[in-house]
Amino acid sequence: MSIGPELASTSQLMKIASDYGFELSLSEAEEYQEMLTGTIKSYRRLDTIPERKLPVKYPRTPGWRPTAEENPLNGWYYRCEIQGAKEGILAGESVAVKDVVCVAGVPMMNGSKLLEGYVPDVDATIVTRMLDAGATIAGKANCEDFSFSAGGMTCSTGPVGNPWKPDHNPGASSSGSAALLGTGQVNMAIGGDQGGSIRLPAALSGCYGLKPTYGLVPYTGCAMIETTLDHIGPMANSTRDVARLLTAIAGFDADDPRQLGRISPTYRVNYMEHLERGAKGLKIAVLKEGFKQDNSEWGQRSSEAEVDECVFAAISKLRDMGATVEEVSIPMHLEALHMWNAIAVEGANAFMLNGFGMGSNWQGWYNTGLGEALARGLKTHAHDMPPTVRSVLIQGEYMRRFYNGRYYGKAQNQRHLVNAAYDAVLAEYDVIACPTTPARATKMVGRDASPLETVSNALDQLRNTVVANLTGHPSMSVPCGVRDGLPIGLMLTSKHFDDATLLRASAALESAGDWKKF
Repeated sequence: MSIGPELASTSQLMKIASDYGFELSLSEAEEYQEMLTGTIKSYRRLDTIPERKLPVKYPRTPGWRPTAEENPLNGWYYRCEIQGAKEGILAGESVAVKDVVCVAGVPMMNGSKLLEGYVPDVDATIVTRMLDAGATIAGKANCEDFSFSAGGMTCSTGPVGNPWKPDHNPGASSSGSAALLGTGQVNMAIGGDQGGSIRLPAALSGCYGLKPTYGLVPYTGCAMIETTLDHIGPMANSTRDVARLLTAIAGFDADDPRQLGRISPTYRVNYMEHLERGAKGLKIAVLKEGFKQDNSEWGQRSSEAEVDECVFAAISKLRDMGATVEEVSIPMHLEALHMWNAIAVEGANAFMLNGFGMGSNWQGWYNTGLGEALARGLKTHAHDMPPTVRSVLIQGEYMRRFYNGRYYGKAQNQRHLVNAAYDAVLAEYDVIACPTTPARATKMVGRDASPLETVSNALDQLRNTVVANLTGHPSMSVPCGVRDGLPIGLMLTSKHFDDATLLRASAALESAGDWKKF
């Protein structure tokens, strides 16, 4: 029985040539087939050499599918109980992990039927770090299908409900993490963020969520979407628990190319040390462009007066506690959405869908098992993709075929403008403040909604959050009030690798009292 790839037939080679716009005669195809013979033999040798895997340090059982009683908002995909070290900063804590994170022996779907049946054989770096810090991994939290939604309705195991109003969007794609926090089933969770997927559910479901500085937390062993936008980070029911979780998972990992040149191998910070410093002395820049937005032209929700008023009131509390508060203008803030669109749509299409979640041309640890599972799913379950995923596939492929990646490259070349504009303000201020989302949670559309309705409902709250994914600045959503039974989030953004200041400001606001009564 042969090992590895099979030798291509001449008809397969002729089809490949035709797809690239040139023709091969049969005799030419036979010559290329002969050339390929040596390459195939070389490839087969790779199957005889051991492949390095990420370590699995702690014993576990396969876990279980939660019952309906255990899962009132469909926040869980799978339950487990993997106990870590007996001591550590997370000792005694159960953590829910977004189902984009590999946990060895526990099924993983990334919210999609395309990955149904996939069981990782590795622990993501952050999973090992949490277990080393004493945590218990309590299970995998549901997420949107391939994380391509900020709503809550596209998860293949069913929609995830909002803890405040179950028929409303909880925010996504880390929807399950927010739902589990909101129902008190865990106090800590892991989320992922490429366009706001930690901060959006934090704001719309009423918890704390931090998108760390780009490269601060290793992404190794997590399902990738677009390597220049990928972030993984902590969500919790208190600032202190966000700080504890970040302390456990942050730091250098040589397997993650996002960190190279950005973070020292010896970088370690105890983020809890910054929680008691209070608001006095903080310089807060209130971002004019984050408020009073008319986003109708771009398919985004426009600002609600209740949200703006609530966020202004929270900022005023920080001013009353000794912070300096001044309004600033960053016009490039409103241009970021357009750059992000090109990078996210074309990048995700190339890397995650056509690149089978691995892509190429980067040096680090490749999850080949996940890649193989995704390739199988794309062949057998493409009809199960929701409109959000199909939209990325169709639009990204159209731009690739007819515009040759020009706009992806242009957006990558332009993103420094947004970064520089933010850096200029942060040279004078400690944090930039605005609403996390311009509007509160909306009612969820049904599974029978049209593609346009589904995509619109899924991606209409991104205007403020996508900016920090472009710039890499740390950005945090802090709950700051409730209006008409729905929570509202204040978004704070600070200098690169100054995540601690966000936690300081968040802790100060939290100390002002119960945010639900603001």
